[in-house]
Amino acid sequence: MYVVVLVTAKDKKEARKISIALIKAKLAACVNIVDKVDSVFFWAGKIDQAQESLLVIKSKREKLPRIIKLVRSLHSYEVPEIIAVPIIAGDRPYLRWINAALR
Repeated sequence: MYVVVLVTAKDKKEARKISIALIKAKLAACVNIVDKVDSVFFWAGKIDQAQESLLVIKSKREKLPRIIKLVRSLHSYEVPEIIAVPIIAGDRPYLRWINAALR
């Protein structure tokens, strides 16, 4: 099963470092970095806000445990956002490309 993994990072530099590591380890076929995402969240008993970078990671479910481990090892947050959503359908050539990129 193919997945999209969403991770927020403190800034573009951290997002890029994580992205490159994921690609080098063949844990992601592609990572999009969306810079300057405004986040509003509940943390330490209060509503907080931050400007973050969002990583949109294309991979496969079987890679998820290693993705989580790698992201945690490079991430500055105590509790980083690492959530995966299934890709229920996609263009066959693109899905074949994901397979090839992860070998």
